[in-house]
Amino acid sequence: MENKITYEQPLNERMRTLLRLEHLKFQVQSSLGGESKWDSRNTVASLLDIQNLFGRTDIKTDILKELERLASVLEQLGQNPNVDDSKLTSVLDEIDVLIDQLHNIQGPVGQQLRKNELLNGVRQRSSIAGGTCAFDLPSYHFWLQQPAETRNTDLQTWLEPFEPILRAGQLMLRLIRECSPSTTEVANDGFFQKTLDPSTPCHLVRVEIPRNYPYYAEISGGKHRFSVRFLELKWYERDTATSDNVEFTLTCSSL
Repeated sequence: MENKITYEQPLNERMRTLLRLEHLKFQVQSSLGGESKWDSRNTVASLLDIQNLFGRTDIKTDILKELERLASVLEQLGQNPNVDDSKLTSVLDEIDVLIDQLHNIQGPVGQQLRKNELLNGVRQRSSIAGGTCAFDLPSYHFWLQQPAETRNTDLQTWLEPFEPILRAGQLMLRLIRECSPSTTEVANDGFFQKTLDPSTPCHLVRVEIPRNYPYYAEISGGKHRFSVRFLELKWYERDTATSDNVEFTLTCSSL
C-alpha cells in the first residue's frame, strides 16, 4: 500500500470525462477475468456505465482533438535539448497509433451493443434495487450460469469497441500528470487558495498528502482560482475543517 494519498480535481469538462473513463476502466479491470458470477455482474455494470457515458457526449471526437493537440505540444518540446528524444519519440508513436485506431472507428462507439437484448434488459432493470436478480431476468440468470471462460469471452467482445478510447484516455492522463512540476505548499489553518494564470490554464489539480494524516483534502475551483480544504472525517455529524497548518504536495497540470 502506498504511503501517500492523491486527491484530484478536474477544472474542465474534458478532464471530468477522462477521469470518469479511467475510474470505469479500473472497475472493469478489478472484475474482468474473475470466475464467479458476481465478477461478471460487476463487469457488466461497469460496461453499462461506460456505454452510458459514451451515449451522452461525442467522446471519440473530443479525444481525437486532444490527442492531436498533445502531439503538437510534445513535438515542440522536442526542440528542448533537455528532453529525452527516445522517450518522446515512443510517446509520439503511441499517440499516432491511437489516432489511427480512433479514425478507423465508424459511427457511434459501441453502437452494436445497443442491439444486445440481454444488456438492454439488464440496463432497464438496473434502476430498480435488486432488479437484476434471477426471477427478474431469467436470460441473464442463464448467461451467468455459463462457464467463466464463456462469460469472460463475451465480456471482452462487448468491451472491445471502447478499448482504443479507454487506452487513449489513460495515455492522456499519464502525460498530463507526469509533465507538470510539483511544489510543496502549506494550508494555513487547513485552507489554501491559489489564483491561476490565464495564459497557462490548469486542467487538473493534484494534492498529495501522507496516508497517516488524520484528514482528507477537498478541492474546488474553476478556470480563475481553486481552493483546498483539509477536513476531519466524522461518521455521524458534519465533517469539520482542521485548524492545523497542513503541508502537502501540489501539482497544477497544464499540459
